[in-house]
Amino acid sequence: MFKRVMLFVITNLAIVLVLSVVLSLLGVGRILDEQGVGLDLYNLIVFAAVFGFGGSLISLAISKWTAKRLTGAKVITTPSNEVEDWLVQTVRRQAEVAGIGMPEVAIYDAPDANAFATGMRRNNALVAVSTGLLRAMDREEAEAVLAHEVSHVANGDMVTLALIQGVVNTFVIVASRVVGHIVDRTVFKTEEGHGPAFFITSIVTQLVFGILASTIVFWFSRQREFRADSGGASLAGREKMIGALEKLRLSVNQPHLPDQMKSFGISGPIGHGLKRLFMTHPPLEERIEALKRGQ
Repeated sequence: MFKRVMLFVITNLAIVLVLSVVLSLLGVGRILDEQGVGLDLYNLIVFAAVFGFGGSLISLAISKWTAKRLTGAKVITTPSNEVEDWLVQTVRRQAEVAGIGMPEVAIYDAPDANAFATGMRRNNALVAVSTGLLRAMDREEAEAVLAHEVSHVANGDMVTLALIQGVVNTFVIVASRVVGHIVDRTVFKTEEGHGPAFFITSIVTQLVFGILASTIVFWFSRQREFRADSGGASLAGREKMIGALEKLRLSVNQPHLPDQMKSFGISGPIGHGLKRLFMTHPPLEERIEALKRGQ
């Protein structure tokens, strides 16, 4: 579960930043008024929305491909053993109950107990589990983890995430251009057009604002984990879901997912204070308590 969001956010930041730099250098996207002095806010907002949502949608469109490449996940096309057959049949059964198309099922080599789901559409998703999870968990616990991931797909979490990220991107692009314009005009005294200070300041502030604004996406991710736990409990059974989370909580292994994929996994690192703002997952203790309360 911990892989899903971090991969998306980092990929999105990279795409939007590269697009913005290239387009700025090419002079695409007029954001000054006809006199070349003040900002044309209407054009700026349109420019920001087009490329803000474009970055998030591109990230979503390539999420399955990126996840496979980063983790080395191998899709099970024809089960070669009993474990693979069980995985495919379990996901198939859960997908039918959840009312979604059969996802691709994959296994990736990693020592930690983890799993993730991603994809642009509910009926064309990817569900992957680590070899560490298959070794560490019994069938009931693994079934609950799969149910959690299928619930993410059924809830359309990645699409909702893309829309939220698009809105965040738009505000970040607008804010960075406004700050760049102010610095260019007031500090470097550029009277017409934009000087180098505008482009440098815009790029730096866009990166900083993008990182800070990602806390909104992470907050959303934490809320969706509770909902996916509830969905997993409905598909596999509440006690199985609690048992799977308890096994993760007691596990001595820490997640070994690539940095870009950390928010895609079923569990994430523990954070306190300000670190909590950048957590993609709530603490396992809170998730277990929520399930015990019937939430």
